[in-house]
Amino acid sequence: MALSVQDAANNLVDQVARVVVGKRPAVEQLFAALLVEGHVLLDDVPGVGKTTLARAVARSFSLTFHRIQCTPDLVPSDITGVSIYDQRTQRFEFRPGPIMSNLLLVDEINRATPRAQSSLLEAMQERQVTVDETSHQLPEPFCVIATQNPIELEGTFPLPEAQLDRFLFLVKLGYPAQEEEDQILRMHGPATVGTDTLEAIYDASALTTLRDEVRAVKMSEAVRRYIGDIARATRSADGVELGASPRAALALYRAAQAHAAIRGRTYVLPDDVKAQATAVLRHRIFMSADAQMRGRTGAAVVSEVLTRTPVPAETDARAAG
Repeated sequence: MALSVQDAANNLVDQVARVVVGKRPAVEQLFAALLVEGHVLLDDVPGVGKTTLARAVARSFSLTFHRIQCTPDLVPSDITGVSIYDQRTQRFEFRPGPIMSNLLLVDEINRATPRAQSSLLEAMQERQVTVDETSHQLPEPFCVIATQNPIELEGTFPLPEAQLDRFLFLVKLGYPAQEEEDQILRMHGPATVGTDTLEAIYDASALTTLRDEVRAVKMSEAVRRYIGDIARATRSADGVELGASPRAALALYRAAQAHAAIRGRTYVLPDDVKAQATAVLRHRIFMSADAQMRGRTGAAVVSEVLTRTPVPAETDARAAG
C-alpha cells in the first residue's frame, strides 16, 4: 500500500516527539513546507526547541543538513560558497558553501547584515545560487528554516519585506504547557536525548511521491475565491500599509492543500484555509507607524479578516471533492 501524506505526517510527529515534546502543529507546518517547497521562519525566544526541531525533521527524512550561525561579520560567500583558483589545473573551482544542502538552518537570521541576508533570496526563490556569474543548482529538495529572537533587538537587522515574503510560514513555538515541561524534564533531565539518536524513517525520494499527492488535492472555485477575498481584505484593513501580495495568496492556496492532505482529504475545505492563514499571512502584512504604536499586529489583522470574510457553504466547498 502506497504511503499517504496523512500516514507520513503521523509517523513524523511520533518520531520528532522522541526529542521534542508537544510541538505537533509546528512539526506539521514544517512538513507542509517540505511538501509544497516552502521555507519556514521560526520566530521565538531562545530555548524552546527551534534548532532541535529542525534537526529532527532533517534526520527523519535523511536530508543533508547544514547550519549557519549568523553574525554581523557573515558575508555572502560564507553562505553560497566561493570560487578558488587551482594552480594545478589553472582554473577556478567552485567550493560550495553550507547552502548546498537539503535543509539549511539559518540561526538568528536577523543578526546577519542585509547584504548577507540578500544572498538567500535567489536560493529561496529560484533554487540556485550565482557565484562569479555562474549559476549552481541547489539539491532537491531544498528548504530554509530560519530562526530569530523577537525580543533581543541590539545588534540585529530586521528582515526586509522581500525577504519575509519568501517564507511560507512564520511559526511560533511558544512555551510548553505544565505537563509538557514536566515531560521535558523527565526526558532530558537524566541524560540529554539528542537528534543523533533518531534514525531516518523516509528517504528524500519519498517526498517526491508525497508532493504529487498534495498537488492532486482539489480545490473548488468557492474556496479558491475565499482565499482571494482574504488576501484582498488584508490590503484595506485598518492600519495596514502593505497587505498580502498575490504571492501570499498563492502560498495560502498551497498551504491549504498540504493541510487537507495531512488531514487525509483529497479536497480543500475553508477550515484548511483558516488553519494556515495566520502562519502564512501575518509576516506579510506591514502596519503603518501609527498602528505599530497602538500595538496592532499582522496576526490581529488576519484574525479580524477571517471573522469578517464570508465563508463558502459546505456544499460549495466540497464541490471539488
